[in-house]
Amino acid sequence: MAFMNWSDEFSVNVREIDEQHRKLVELINKLHSAMAERKGKEVLGAIIKELMDYTAYHFSTEEKYFEMYNYPDKTAHIEEHNAFVRKVQEFQKGFEADKILLSVDIMNFLTDWLRKHILGSDKKYGPFFNEKGLV
Repeated sequence: MAFMNWSDEFSVNVREIDEQHRKLVELINKLHSAMAERKGKEVLGAIIKELMDYTAYHFSTEEKYFEMYNYPDKTAHIEEHNAFVRKVQEFQKGFEADKILLSVDIMNFLTDWLRKHILGSDKKYGPFFNEKGLV
């Protein structure tokens, strides 16, 4: 059973971004499954790195469109991205140094942040991008 399920309510009506959001959900579920199966630190660390790398890729896609179309809320939105990256980097460093264990609290943070970010900030740019012809 998935830790986080994709739902059409998460769609921002931009195909590329929706596909990336689905991939982020898959990676969170992959991390949760590995944690539940008590996989080793190397496996968990590799999944965390994959999640971080893909998140950076996804954020760069959104930010590219913010610049391209001069999205009016881009500064605040980018700061949300940066705050998330800082938080996950803290977690990643602590995990690698054996100071932080992968826990349900961390999984809840990841899913709650993604859910709130998509349904809040990301939903706001969907109509704006659609008006610009991005679908």
